[in-house]
Amino acid sequence: MLYPDVTPHATGWLSRDDGHEIYWEEVGNPDGIPVVFLHGGPGAGISVNSRRFFDPQKYRVILLDQRGAGKSTPFGRLENNTTDHLIGDIEALRENRDIDRWLVFGGSWGSTLALAYGQAHPENVLGFVLRGIFLCRETEIAWFMDGMGRFFPEAELKFIEIAGFQKNPGWQKLLDRYDDIFAGKEGEDIAIEAARVWSAFEATCCTLLPDDGLVEDFEGDQIALALAKLEHHYFVNRGFFEPDQLLRNIGRISHLPVIIVQGRYDVVCPPTSAFSLHAAWPGSEIFVVDDAGHAASEPGIVRELVRATDRFDGSRFAGK
Repeated sequence: MLYPDVTPHATGWLSRDDGHEIYWEEVGNPDGIPVVFLHGGPGAGISVNSRRFFDPQKYRVILLDQRGAGKSTPFGRLENNTTDHLIGDIEALRENRDIDRWLVFGGSWGSTLALAYGQAHPENVLGFVLRGIFLCRETEIAWFMDGMGRFFPEAELKFIEIAGFQKNPGWQKLLDRYDDIFAGKEGEDIAIEAARVWSAFEATCCTLLPDDGLVEDFEGDQIALALAKLEHHYFVNRGFFEPDQLLRNIGRISHLPVIIVQGRYDVVCPPTSAFSLHAAWPGSEIFVVDDAGHAASEPGIVRELVRATDRFDGSRFAGK
């Protein structure tokens, strides 16, 4: 159900005062409904398929690689890389592209960032389409480090062995150990291999059915090195949020329309977070895909995301 690929009609790098250069691209109808695509990770970057959830005749689609990811530079840089920095980049890009208000579309970490951006700048948002909800609570970080491996123990074994353990020592100890590795204390080769193992572990857990192609993509240098380092960086810092911040501040955006799409068997971001968000947001709509996990590429997830963007008329989600 994805729309055909479209070639960007504009691309560029947004220069920031602290030395980061944020890659962006624009596709679709220049006079259409503006929408910004926020990728997951953090660190995953955008892809060709990121453009294809939107009718190119209806939407003006803005996509960006977040700090340290994809084509943004410096690649993998942790300095000046916080949620507030990312929010500032999104807002600067909105102004740069001369957009008044836009729909915000994000999945996984992209859903986290979408909520944080919306709560910082609700006056600039038309609504939300969110997938695979991650609220960056400590319980969710703990689950990633010492929970989802219960469903994929063979993948988890590599994840803990590269860190020097025979069994999972607990999420905080494992997170601390990866801190040493990514800081280069074990050497650059081990840091690179650990990044590949981290990313492959996540990719293995992403889909309901095995997807070797996805795992292979995540193990590649362009994704693995940024994804693992940036995810770890944001986990260590609890997303740079106060406890339960995104739910506590939901009143700032609860007047805006939202559709939540969630895989029933999402092992990376279990459905409990999506239902917590739905319960806190009056008027929110949630669609649970009973034959899907976490990945945006799974057919049922694609179907509901495209249905959501098709329904949006610029101010609300019309019909069902």
